[in-house]
Formats: sequence, structure tokens, C-alpha cells
Amino acid sequence: MSPQPVLAVLASRVRTDERRILAALDRRGVAYQQVDTRTLHGGSGRQRWPVVLNREIGSVRARYAAWMLEAEGSRVLNSAHAGELCADKWRTSTALRAAGLPIPRTALALTPEATLQALEELGYPAVLKPLTGSWGRLVSRLDTPEQAATVLEYVAALTGPQAHLGYIQELVPAAGRDIRVIVIGGVAIGANYRYGAGWRTNVARGAQTRRCPLSAELAKLAVAAADAVGAELAGVDVIEDAEGRQLVLEVNSGVEFTGFQQAHGDDIDVADRIVEYAVAAVGRC
Repeated sequence: MSPQPVLAVLASRVRTDERRILAALDRRGVAYQQVDTRTLHGGSGRQRWPVVLNREIGSVRARYAAWMLEAEGSRVLNSAHAGELCADKWRTSTALRAAGLPIPRTALALTPEATLQALEELGYPAVLKPLTGSWGRLVSRLDTPEQAATVLEYVAALTGPQAHLGYIQELVPAAGRDIRVIVIGGVAIGANYRYGAGWRTNVARGAQTRRCPLSAELAKLAVAAADAVGAELAGVDVIEDAEGRQLVLEVNSGVEFTGFQQAHGDDIDVADRIVEYAVAAVGRC
């Protein structure tokens, strides 16, 4: 008889990162269950797994799975609270600002018309981002009021009230790169630069990665950012302004680490570090 799973990995799509995590679990001989969230249901209150690694790619399913499984008594990595904060860029920004961390100048407007007014106060160039989303999708660089008015005309035609909210940030000159720091259990394990062909530096959009020295200052900033949103497993995105000051852009709770792994090779095994932390969490349950 197979041992009772002590850990679940939630994933409706098993990508390269998830395959690495499952392989690390196999190497360590951990009794786990890979769960497709499209088949997941609950509500009985009976705990099924002491610890759950939430690798669900769909943000809504990821959040509700975390809420559901926490209600059953599971410890979810990351917690429903952390996932909820990280899934909303404005809430992430407010949490980072409340923690006293440096971030780009940021504003939220509740209509496309108010966004134009906010842009006049924030100044150009600026970046318009959807409140939820990843991989640089639906992110627009706005260099002039005329360009902003054209983009926001399209925004006004979108369906759903959240789509009409304007989350805007100053465009920080960054020499075509930013930094991804991976934080696990309050420890920054490493960092990599991401170089984009354009002004966006998402690995999903073809950005190239290179090792970044993890200074004590950068590590402290990344750990503080992860703590600000309550994320035990986090990818913290940092940008350097023209004076070299480091600003936190966002915190990713379902951290993708393929680019990081490409930059560091076998020197740092992110999947194994995640599994090590999750197994230790099982021992504390």
C-alpha cells in the first residue's frame, strides 16, 4: 500500500517549473499527490493534506483553492492572504508602501477619465498595467497625453468594472533590465538580471537572464518585500533607477523560476529548495 500523501502540489498545467518540483519530491522520496485544480472540490472540513504547494496558474482558482484548503486545516504555500495581495498590483503596492519600502510613484484611478487626470499629476512617460495579470500582458507605455487618451479609449470599451480601473506607475529608466530575487522562507537565495529586447523584461516575452550579485542590501530589500505581503515563497521584482536606487516593482507568489535557473545552472536548485522548505513545514504540522 502506498503511503498517505503528506503534501499536495496544485497545478492544472504542469510546466517546466512544476516538473522540477515533482522531480525534487521524487528524489527525496516524499509521499505527495499532484492535484489538477480543475477537478478539485471541497467543503467537508476534513483535512486531506497537511501542506499544499499552490502552483495553480489561474489566479482565481489559485486563490479559491487556497481559501478552501486552509478552511480544511491545510497549510498552503503561499497562504490565501498572500496570494490575494500578490494577485492585485495595487494592493501589493499599498502593502509595500505601508512597510516603508521604496517603490515607483504609483496611482490608482477608478475610471479611464480619472486615469487621464492622474497621469497629468504623475507625469509622462508612465506605464498602465492591469490590476491582475502577468508576463507583461496588457501593459502599455504611455509617452504623451494623446497616446494615453487613445489607449484609455480602448480600456473604456472593455467589459467588467475592474478592467476600467487605471493602475499607473512612473516609467523608471532601467537600461533595459530589472532584477528577480527569489525568497524562500525569509531567505533570499539568489538573484538574476532580466534583459528585454524592448522596455519589458519578462522572461515569458523572451527576456534573457544573467546572474546578478546578491548584495546584502538587495537581499534585505527582497526579504522585506516578501514579508510585507506575507509570501513564504516569492519572486521579488526590483528595478534600479538612474541613480542606482533599488525600487520594488512587484512580488510574485506563484514564483516562476525558469529564467533564474537558466542564469544559475546547477549552482542553485530552486525546486529542491522549495521542496526542502515544504517538507520542513510538514514536520512542523
